[in-house]
Amino acid sequence: MGVDWTAALLSSPEMAEADRLAAAPPCATVAAVPALVLMENAGRAVADAASSMIPQGGPIAVLCGPGNNGGDGFVAARVLRERGFDVRVACLVALDRLKGDAATMARRWTGPVETLTGDCAPQAIQSCALVIDALFGAGLSRPLEGAAARVVDALRASSLPVLAVDVPSGLDGTSGEARGPVVTATATVTFFRRKPGHLLMPGRRLCGRVVVADIGIPDCVLQWIAPKTFANAPGLWRAAFPTPDVETHKYARGHAVVVSGPAQMTGASRLGARGALRAGAGLVTVASPNEALLVNAANLTAIMLAPFAPPDGLADVLSDSRRNAVLIGPGAGVAVGTRRMVEIVMSNVRSGAVLDADALTSFADEPEALFRLTRAAAVATPGGPLARVVLTPHEGEFRRVFPEARGSKLERARAAAALSGATVVLKGPDTVIAAPDGRAAINENAPPWLATAGSGDVLAGLITGLMAQGMAAFEAACAAVWLHGACGERLGPGLIAEDIPEALPGVLRQVLA
Repeated sequence: MGVDWTAALLSSPEMAEADRLAAAPPCATVAAVPALVLMENAGRAVADAASSMIPQGGPIAVLCGPGNNGGDGFVAARVLRERGFDVRVACLVALDRLKGDAATMARRWTGPVETLTGDCAPQAIQSCALVIDALFGAGLSRPLEGAAARVVDALRASSLPVLAVDVPSGLDGTSGEARGPVVTATATVTFFRRKPGHLLMPGRRLCGRVVVADIGIPDCVLQWIAPKTFANAPGLWRAAFPTPDVETHKYARGHAVVVSGPAQMTGASRLGARGALRAGAGLVTVASPNEALLVNAANLTAIMLAPFAPPDGLADVLSDSRRNAVLIGPGAGVAVGTRRMVEIVMSNVRSGAVLDADALTSFADEPEALFRLTRAAAVATPGGPLARVVLTPHEGEFRRVFPEARGSKLERARAAAALSGATVVLKGPDTVIAAPDGRAAINENAPPWLATAGSGDVLAGLITGLMAQGMAAFEAACAAVWLHGACGERLGPGLIAEDIPEALPGVLRQVLA
C-alpha cells in the first residue's frame, strides 16, 4: 500500500512526538518550529473557527484547563478580544499553578480570569453565545472528576454551542471513548492530523464538525513517526485498485465463488455474488447445494451455478484453479457442515477468501481451530506473512470468535488480526479494517441507511470480487468498505441491500475518473 500521509490518524503519543520533532527536527533541511509558535498558531486557528460561528463582537466564554490545551485557549481568548469580541476567561486552576508554555500564554492574557470551582455554572458562560472548551485535550485517558466533572456537567446542562479544542473534554482522543462526563461539541478544531477518537464512536458523534488546522508542523515528521492508523479514503487504495486495460478479457479478471446455504437461505449468497460481480470479477459462480439449485437458478442470470453435495462436494467445485476467490458464510447456517466447508475453502485459498457471518460463528466453540486455518493461508514474504483471508464480523460475531479481545474498537480489531493472521473488518458505523502487520483504517462514510438486512452480504461480496482480481486483502477490504459506504450515501433513505450493487458503477466512475 502506498502511504497516504494526508489520511494518517495520530494517537496522543504520536501527536506529542510530532510536536517534539517540529521543534527539534532530526533533518537539517527542515526548519525548527518552536513549541510556543505551535501553540500560538493553534490558538489562532481556534479563534478563526470561533469567529465563524457567531456574529462579530458576540460574547464568548473560554474555559481553560491546566495543560497545553488551556494554553491554546488563552491564545484564542487574546486573539478574539483583539478582533472585537466580548471574551470572558475561566480556568480550572489558579494562574500561578500553570507551567511551561501554558503559563506563558496565560501571562499574555491581560483580562480577568474566573477560577472554576464547579460548584455552580461558571459565571463566564452566563449570557454568552459560544463556549470554547479548552479544558482537556486528546491525551486525557482517565475520567474527569471533581471540579472538572462538575464544570462539564454544567456546560452540558447549558445547551450552549461549544467549540472544542483538539477533542471535547472528557474524550479519549486515541480510543474515542468517554469514560465519564464528556462535553458534547458543536464543532472541534484539531491540529495537524485528526486523532482516531475523532472517527471512532462515540467520539465522532461528540466532536461535531471537525476542522483540521495547519499549525506549522511539517508533513515530513510523519515519515519519522510512521503511523499505522488511517482514515479510510480512496488515497489509501486507489493505486492498487484493479482496472482493466483495452486487451483485458473476463478470464483475466478473476473468478469468484460464493457458497450458498440451503434452499430456505439462498438470498444472502446471491447478494454476495452480485456484489462480487459489480466489483469487477470477470466471472462469478454460486456454489449451490443440490437442494437449493432450482431456487438459485430461478434468480440468477450473469452469475453461474455449480451444484454440489455438501459439505465435502465443495472440494470438487474449488478444484478448478481458475476459481481463485471464495466467499463463505452468508446464509450458510451455523453447523458442523459449515465448519467443514470452511476447512475446504481454507485448503483451496488462491487469491483470497472471505469468511462472513455463519462461517465465523460455526467456530465459536473453538476459535483457535479457525485461526490455525487462517494463519496457514497467509503467504510468506520478506516483510512477514501476507494475509489472504478477510474476516468480516459485526460486534456480536466478533465477541463469539474473539472473546478475549479487550480495549477500544481499534485495539480489538488489531489484536484480532494479529491473532488470526487475517485482515479483520470489524463492522459498524465506525468500521475498523485491521491487518496482521498493524496497519488499520477507520471508515467514516457509512450512513445509517446501510443498517438493513443483506447489506453486510453485499459488502462481503465486494471484498471477494476485488480479491478475485488480485487486490491484496487489506486494500481490498478498505476499498470495499469505503465503496459500500459511498453507495449508501448516494442511495440515501429507503435503500435495500439489492440497491447497493446497482449504485456501484456510478460511484466507481467518480472515484476512478
